[in-house]
Amino acid sequence: MRLTKKAAALVLASSMAVSLTACGGGTTETTAAPETTAATEAAADTTAAAEEAAEAAAEVTGKDPSEIKVGISIYQYADNFMTLYRNELQTYLVDELGLTASNIMMQDGKNDQAEQMNQIRNFITAGVDVMILNLVQASSAPDVTNLCNEAGIPVVYINREPDAEEEQRWVDEGIKATYVGADARQSGTFQGEIIAAQENMGDTNGDGVVKYVMIQGDPENVDAQYRTENSVKALQDAGAQVEQLVIQRGDWDQTKGQEIAANALTQFGTDIDVIFSNNDAMALGAVQAIQAAGRTVNEDIYIVGVDALAEVVELIQNNQFTGTVFNDFIGQSHTAADLALEYVNGGEVENVNMVDYVKVTTENAAEILEMVK
Repeated sequence: MRLTKKAAALVLASSMAVSLTACGGGTTETTAAPETTAATEAAADTTAAAEEAAEAAAEVTGKDPSEIKVGISIYQYADNFMTLYRNELQTYLVDELGLTASNIMMQDGKNDQAEQMNQIRNFITAGVDVMILNLVQASSAPDVTNLCNEAGIPVVYINREPDAEEEQRWVDEGIKATYVGADARQSGTFQGEIIAAQENMGDTNGDGVVKYVMIQGDPENVDAQYRTENSVKALQDAGAQVEQLVIQRGDWDQTKGQEIAANALTQFGTDIDVIFSNNDAMALGAVQAIQAAGRTVNEDIYIVGVDALAEVVELIQNNQFTGTVFNDFIGQSHTAADLALEYVNGGEVENVNMVDYVKVTTENAAEILEMVK
């Protein structure tokens, strides 16, 4: 069992107190009654303090990590980014935090909210100490939170953020629930800034207007909404004139990304200056469509994504992809695991915990690739 710095300090204080108590009883001198009474009372107080310190140390130390049971549900294992995330989460929980692999129940939500709700109920029946949940639908958070709260199980939401009203409810009602993720507004802003940083600010054909295609993940997902809005806003804030040619739902899927880009390129041809994609998976599909259409990335068309998948970062290194935004699955997964254990050990946790995104361009692609490959 590990001791936190606070617990170690309390144990040290306890040891010192016990030592002082032992030393106090070694004198052979005759002492006046009042002084004897005072010494006895002081020793009693010291002993009580030592006992209190020991109890506090045990409380801070909490449950042995090897005994902690965690229920984890990922919205869909087929998602490229969440595959990186869940693998890192599993490794960190076992190798760094000392959990037993057999006590980590991780399941595929199969992009089915009903399936995921069954998994959550099964976690409750299994008596998990805490849950880490990547919701199929962020809008289900109130129902999930209530279910977990009634069972006395803290929950750490990851990647798909519940709305602000729900997050505030956790604070107002003293519910043990938190969200760990990254601010999707920042990721969208970074996408727009990557395009704005190009010498022509994204206007490949020089007509004075940056005409773009937006491949959106899921319009009901807040991350998709923020990335869509803020990518274009950042480009406008930099002084560019913009025109939306296509906005279409791609459900975070590579094949759908390819279809949307291919159709747009057929319809609008060289009018398209930029393809914005809410994630890298759909952007990889778009790159295939760009190549099939005989266009050249960073010459007559730009493309940006989000997630920093290894395949995309390699393309950036080879000047075949304009840029992406590193969705730091390492920092997020570690934070989620740390806060889950903090809950188990009775600690206080903020209701929202954000990890910064990082722009990925040719300048830092090699460094980022070392982290994600």
